Amino acid sequence: MPPRRKTPDPAAPTTLKELKDTLWKAADKLRGSMDASQYKDVILGLVFCKYVSDAFDERREQIRAELEAQGMREEQIARLIDDVDEYTGSGVFWIPPTARWAYLAEHAKGLPADGAQAPRTIGELIDDAMDLIMGANPTLAATLPRIFNRDNVDQRRLGELIDLFNSARFTGQGAARARDVLGEVYEYFLGKFASAEGKRGGEFYTPPGVVRVLVEVLEPYSGRVYDPCCGSGGMFVQTEKFLDRHHEDRTAISVYGQELNERTWRMAKMNLAIHGLNAKLGPRWGDTFTLDLHPDMQADYVMANPPFNVKDWARAEKDPRWKYGVPPAGNANYAWIQHILAKLAPGGSAGVVMANGSMSTNSGGEGDIRARIVEADLVSCMVALPTQLFRSTGIPVCVWFFAKDKTAGADGAVDRTGQVLFIDARSLGHMVDRAERALTDDDIARIAGTFHAWRGTASAVEAGLSYEDVAGFCYSASLAEIKEAGYALTPGRYVGAADVEDDGEPIEDKVARLTADLFAQFEESARLQQIVREQLGRVSG
Repeated sequence: MPPRRKTPDPAAPTTLKELKDTLWKAADKLRGSMDASQYKDVILGLVFCKYVSDAFDERREQIRAELEAQGMREEQIARLIDDVDEYTGSGVFWIPPTARWAYLAEHAKGLPADGAQAPRTIGELIDDAMDLIMGANPTLAATLPRIFNRDNVDQRRLGELIDLFNSARFTGQGAARARDVLGEVYEYFLGKFASAEGKRGGEFYTPPGVVRVLVEVLEPYSGRVYDPCCGSGGMFVQTEKFLDRHHEDRTAISVYGQELNERTWRMAKMNLAIHGLNAKLGPRWGDTFTLDLHPDMQADYVMANPPFNVKDWARAEKDPRWKYGVPPAGNANYAWIQHILAKLAPGGSAGVVMANGSMSTNSGGEGDIRARIVEADLVSCMVALPTQLFRSTGIPVCVWFFAKDKTAGADGAVDRTGQVLFIDARSLGHMVDRAERALTDDDIARIAGTFHAWRGTASAVEAGLSYEDVAGFCYSASLAEIKEAGYALTPGRYVGAADVEDDGEPIEDKVARLTADLFAQFEESARLQQIVREQLGRVSG
């Protein structure tokens, strides 16, 4: 008897939001006795497996259609349809037969005993599938999790989750759309895991709104994009989305990254594969300070959210990256900044998320390092962000933007040599819930548009934007002004207070009105005080 074939559930979710919510609720039932990190690996591994198999099936259908259009017979098609190059040459992973989702879905309850063969759980089948996929695709070597058959993984619920994933069709509108939909699901899960894990979640996840501030300001249309602490790869994914929004070629960028944590490195590899990004993350995970996996690479764009205020880090005092001063052993913030500056190509630019204290600290020689970086004219813009953007930390954050060249460009950019733009965006954003704030598209556009207008970029010219200082929000300061402020880079020192809107009432009339109101309040207070005294007197009498 042939194995049962599952068909999509007619009641399956139809919108992307419904799909994400349904899958998350189902996945959450599998948590059981697993720790958060293992649970995350199980769920994200399944999402990845579903994606690569759907993409493979779609490419297989395309190949068949192409061969049939050439008039080939079925036996010829059967021989040619398994040409691995036809898949890998189109950016699709080759998936061996027993690693394909259809096979796993058909055996979601496991394989019963058959003669000399012992029964096999669905977890065993998935572990084998992960091995087969990695073996057939060298770029995925040592990437996929093999933890589905452990004692603390409920095999019945795992099978139910396979069934639910089977009813969620990620293809049908073209491979690109399939990738986008499942990429959205993967990112949604990353965000949910980061929220669930609290502080530890911040190790692999930067809120998309914060990442978009970096991407929209830097406008990485082409060139080498680098992140020295790439987490799950969010900077690269948002760069890809930026290119899509502007209808630019995704292949115009080359992606380089490094990640210290093994599990996070694996997540990044899967995330970027789902998004079709061939990222160079090195053959393994590793510490950026002790072993730079891209020693000779010079980046056109660097985007990073380094771990804040790391106290225990590997420091070599004679490291050539410390061009502006040796960072203190008790805080790695200025080590990250100088590593990033050392990675920038001539004409390169960078955006780095940092704790607010980095803008004004003088401890451990950090103030001197900051002064030298400012005097080298490498800082182009400082942005103070609102609080509570990171669920994983309550530390207020800012973004440093660097530029190797602030002179007038061939594209007509304004010469900003010797100037720094300060943006105080602390009043922007809205509360998603009691614990988390988010930036809107308009908020991000205001920050990025202000910078582009100040710099005079092509996008600003096209949008008709021109720059002017706005009290309480933005100010273009000279290096002399920054020096006078002790090289503190906190935007609030420079932008001043927002102008109070004039209500049209003459100042003399307003003073007279407010004075009269105040005296009336005094009189009312005295009247009420007398009533209270009288009442107390009756009680005591």
